Order: sequence, then structure tokens, then C-alpha cells
Amino acid sequence: MSNLEILVPDLPESVSDASIAVWHKKPGDIVSFDEVLVEIETDKVIIEVPAVADGILANILEDKGAVVKARQVIGYLKETINKETVIINNDTDNRNDTDNRNDTDNRNDQNKKIDILVEKKEKDKENNALTPSIRRLIMEYDLDISQIKGKDINQRINIEDIKNIIENQQKNTNVNIHSTVKDSISNANRVEERIPMTRLRKRIAERLIEAKNNTAMLTTFNEVNMQPIIKIRNQYGDLFEKEHGIRLGFMSFYVKAVVEALKKYPELNAFIDNDDIIYHNYFDVSIAISTPRGLVTPVLNNVDSMSMADIERKIKELATKGRDGKLKIEDLIGGNFTITNGGVFGSLMSTPILNPPQSAILGMHVIKDRPMALQGEIVILPMMYLALSYDHRLIDGRESIGCLVKVKEALEDPIRLLLDI
Repeated sequence: MSNLEILVPDLPESVSDASIAVWHKKPGDIVSFDEVLVEIETDKVIIEVPAVADGILANILEDKGAVVKARQVIGYLKETINKETVIINNDTDNRNDTDNRNDTDNRNDQNKKIDILVEKKEKDKENNALTPSIRRLIMEYDLDISQIKGKDINQRINIEDIKNIIENQQKNTNVNIHSTVKDSISNANRVEERIPMTRLRKRIAERLIEAKNNTAMLTTFNEVNMQPIIKIRNQYGDLFEKEHGIRLGFMSFYVKAVVEALKKYPELNAFIDNDDIIYHNYFDVSIAISTPRGLVTPVLNNVDSMSMADIERKIKELATKGRDGKLKIEDLIGGNFTITNGGVFGSLMSTPILNPPQSAILGMHVIKDRPMALQGEIVILPMMYLALSYDHRLIDGRESIGCLVKVKEALEDPIRLLLDI
């Protein structure tokens, strides 16, 4: 057998270090080839490190939470040529240990039974005047016979004496239980727990502070009538799902509307880089996704060339990978504009924070039936607020408001998306 190094994989260029998230095995555990040994967390994704051979985890050099570098040795794997032999030997040792423990336990149990029988005989000698029913109650409620005094003239114990003692004992027990439960409930409301922040959560916090401190961020609002899109989904939703194998959601409409707006207002698809402005002639849109580890923004590349079915399919794929912790570095790199949909959680209105180095982000919200004035009449319509946050250093009010109005028009009249107007 030989010892194999367990190494930290190569990290992305923008990531200098990582931390140990969790070890799935402990020293001495038998592992199989390609079985995940440890998960390593970077600022963006979690990387799984599998076993390179069958063997036994010999030792761990870096425990959970340790900061590690690329290609660093974090443990050793003892390679085994014949894993079945190891298992058989382990089983034999376990059986021998189990047999020895069982023999010892059996002898201890026998000694305890003998002591109980002796003690019982002594008590019977002392209390041979007790009736069988009294003895049964004493045994059942574990009463101390030496503390029981009879109330008759000869101080003999009768059944009423035993019952009175049992009733008093139960009353005291109920009071104690009630007090204990009450104290437990009171203390349970004052529990504190300290948990270290994950690297992803730290990075999110850093980027949010960076966006607030380093940009001149403003937010402009508008509202959109979602009735036309709802009608399209109701009319063609089943046919769309049957044809493409994916449900027709709202996000594909949002993405298509954003792309048309960015084509007309390229400043919102640009970055500030020191004293320069970088304009992009392609459309990579980040989609904010909530995961168990925090908010991430995977990217839809070249969305202008994607169909609505492609968009829905890709968003579902990224959401599933985010939920399962399977997002890769390439899923998160890039992005020129972000869409975040707080409406899925019930948000009516918000001011989304920029996703650096991007210059704009669009917030979608919950769709609510509200009374609206339409051609001089009050009607109930499914309305949604739009919020566009932007960096005022690059984008003026004309571009930001014009972009938001363009999104509104595309959503209220989806035929514009087909006619490119």
C-alpha cells in the first residue's frame, strides 16, 4: 500500500485561495475511487475533490474552515490493492470486539440480576407482613419502604397508606414537570448561535458595500400592465410546453424585453473601467438566483440569439444547479446587465443594488390586481412595478428612463418583440 496526496484543485485566475467546507470522510474510513472526500469553497462555487483510488483515508491535514491554496496537500489517502480483504479483516476484528464486549456485558448483567434477587429477598424478610397488592404498588412506583409509616395503632402499612403516598408523589412530579417545561420554553426563546460566514456570503457583502461606496447609484420606477403576457401564457402555455418540453414562464419575456432596450440604450450595457467606458456589442444577461448558500448571478450568454424556449430551459438548468450547489466558475463569469425578480418572494417594490462592475440592474416584482384608469374607466388589471437601478456616472436620466419605458412597452405589447420595434 502507498500513501497518495489529496490536493486542492487548480483555482480560477480571479480566486487566490479557498477554504475547506466539509470533509465527507474521517480518518480510517474506507473510500472508493471517485468518491467525494472533501468540498472546497471559493468566493463563487464549491469544488468537490474525489478520491483518486480505492483506499483508506489516512489522515487530514486541514480541517473544516481552514484557508488553503491551489495544489496544497490537505490529506493523505492510503491506497489498498484489495479492498475486500480490508473489509473482511475489519469485519473479523469487529466481530471479535463485539463478542468480547457481549461476554463482558452478559457477565455484568448476570451479576446485576443476582444482586437484585438478594436485595429482594432481604426486603421480603423485613416486610413479610405486606399483602401482595401493597408489594406490587411498592415495586411499580419504586417506593422506599423504610420511609413509609402505617397510620393504625400498630403502624402497619395498608393499601390506603400506599395510595396516599403515590398521589402526593404524582402531584409533586406534575408541579416539577410544569415548572421545567415553562423554564425550557422561556430559555428556548433566548438561544443564540454563532456561525461563521461562508466565503460566498462574505463576497456578497463585499460587493454590495463596493457598489454602494463606489457608484453614484440611483433608482427609477415604472409600472407595467401584465395582462397581455398573462393572456399569451394562458393561450399558448400548454402548446409551448408540449412543443419544447419546458414551461413558458415570465422570465423569457423579461429577458427579451431587456435585450431590445439595451440595443437602443447601449450605455446600460457598458462598464466604467478607470477613466474609460467599455461598450459591449454582445448581450450577456445575469439572472439573480437564490440558493441555500446565498444569492448568485449566473449568466445567460448571447441571449439575443436565444429563443424563448432556450432561455426558459437555461434558467431552469442554472436554478437547479444553484439549488444543488453544482454551479461552476464558467456559469458565473461575465454578465453585462442583471435581472432580479424579487416578486417570486412577494416583494411589491424594491431598489436593487448594482452588480459590479455592471452599470445597471432591473428589478421585477410581484404581480398584483389593482384598480387602474384605462380609457377613462376604472378597471382591475394585473400590475407590476419595475425598478431600474443605474450608475449615474455613466447613465443619465434620459437613458435610464428611456430604457425602462422600452421594457414597459415591450411587456405591455409583446408583438413589438417579434417586429423589433
